[in-house]
Amino acid sequence: MKKFLLFALFVVLPSVASAEDPLLDRPHWSFELKGGNFAPAVPDWEQSYGKRDIPVYALSLAYKVIRQIEIGIEGAQMKAKGLASGPLHSAQAGHTVFTGTVNYEILPVNIFVLFRGVVNENQWVVPYAGGGFTKILYREDVEGQDSVSGSANGYHARGGLQFLLDGIDRGAANSMYMDYGVDHTYFFIEAEYTSAKVNSVELGGTAYLAGLLLEF
Repeated sequence: MKKFLLFALFVVLPSVASAEDPLLDRPHWSFELKGGNFAPAVPDWEQSYGKRDIPVYALSLAYKVIRQIEIGIEGAQMKAKGLASGPLHSAQAGHTVFTGTVNYEILPVNIFVLFRGVVNENQWVVPYAGGGFTKILYREDVEGQDSVSGSANGYHARGGLQFLLDGIDRGAANSMYMDYGVDHTYFFIEAEYTSAKVNSVELGGTAYLAGLLLEF
């Protein structure tokens, strides 16, 4: 009987240690790569640019203070080109330009706190939400006119769902960990609202995005 108990302990203890490894080796960083559509709140946007939204691409890096809370920085880029058919009210209030080719670019930078609803490391669906400070850099070039550029401070809020991809191909997931130190890979979808004003003109808007999240 004693020999049997010793044998059972010898078999079970490595399994317990293995099961607890993800908790001991929890991820400390998050990296996101995402893209989608951004609907600006700039007045007369659709009239000037011919469509309601523009593509947006973003990257972010965050440090996990604890497993569920992280702080980080995000950078994004958006560009649009249009033909104004009449007076165009630019990003800078009081500045009016006339018919011509218009190139508009905004570069938001976000500093954020994010809360992820992680209960265990094998959780298939993880809800998250957060927000923080935003600084928007903008530039507007109009054919035959002076360029307008500047920056505005504001805030943003975002939330979404992330879906664990590790179980789809366990071998690939293990290779990602062994070769690059990636603990988990997720696909996620999110909505983000941004507000930043220059002389009462709103430069922010609403974005709908999807992307990949790597935790390491």
